[in-house]
Parts: sequence; C-alpha cells; structure tokens
Amino acid sequence: MMDHTAQNNVQTRLTTEFPELAHLSREDLEDLLADPAYFQAIFHTLPQVKLLYQGQAELGSANESIARHNLTYQDDLYKLRSETQEAFDRAKGLEARWKEIEKEQREAYQRFDPQFLLMRLRHATIAQDDLSEARANAFVQGSPSDPGPASLSGKDIDDFVKEFRELRKTYHKRVMWGERWTTGDVAWRDD
Repeated sequence: MMDHTAQNNVQTRLTTEFPELAHLSREDLEDLLADPAYFQAIFHTLPQVKLLYQGQAELGSANESIARHNLTYQDDLYKLRSETQEAFDRAKGLEARWKEIEKEQREAYQRFDPQFLLMRLRHATIAQDDLSEARANAFVQGSPSDPGPASLSGKDIDDFVKEFRELRKTYHKRVMWGERWTTGDVAWRDD
C-alpha cells in the first residue's frame, strides 16, 4: 500500500508539472530515463519545448532578416568609411600645414615684437656709437699718407664735423628712444 501511495505522489507531482506525461506508465517513465533516444523523442514533443524551438527559430529568422537588411547598407557604409578616412587624412594634412603656417607667422611677426624691436634698437645704438667713434678716431689719426692734421683743409674739417654731428645725432636719438622705452613712455599698439 505504501508503494502505491509513493507512486501516486511521484505521479501527482510529475503530472502537475508535466501533464503531457500523465498517460505514460511507470515502465515507460523508467524507459524514458534509461534510453536517451526515447527521452529525446518524448522531450521534443512537449509543448514547452516546441514553443521554445519555435521561438528560437523565429528569432533566428528575424536575425537573418535583419542581417540581410543590414547587408543592403554595406556598400554605402564602405563608401562612407572611405570618404571619412579621406576627409580625416585631409584634415590631418591641413592641421600639419596649419602648424607650419603658424610657425612662419610667428617668425614673420617676431620682428615686430616689442622686445625684439627694443633689442634691435639697443644693437643699433651700440653700432651707431661704434661707427661715430671709429669715424672720429680715423679723423684724429689722419690718413697714413698724410701724417699731420695741419694738412687738412677747412672744407675737410667742416665735412667731418657735419658727418660726425649727424652720426652722433642719430646715436643720441636712439639713446633717447631707448630710455623712453625702458621708462614705459613708448606704447605699442597691436593694430
């Protein structure tokens, strides 16, 4: 009697979860567990399994349909990728050219930079002083073929004074501009 009750409990739970198997006898259930081919045959006839396979097949078909649809875009996408790569390469080339142009521009504008101009003014001032001093020394020492200053005419002296005065005038103007610059009296506009 206990065997019968236990069998009804197993069958009740089994039939509750899988009512499709309720018609199978105990021997059929034992054969089902023992024979993999028989198990597969019964397993694939279950409605839940059929629904699962049907859903899987529908998903596969949907994926194939989407893939075919996506393949219609393949040529356009390859063309777009190629155009994008060309545009990117062109942009990189232009970016490199931009850097070269900026460098050239900095070099061109450097000579108008206030600090650079001040340096040039200082160098020109020193050069002007050296030039006027060299001219004065040459006049005082005279030429090697003419050893004395007494042999110089009044015109030579007047020419020297005029030339020396112009050289010194330029020198002092440069000194004056340099001093104004260092005290902040010179303003450079960027326009």
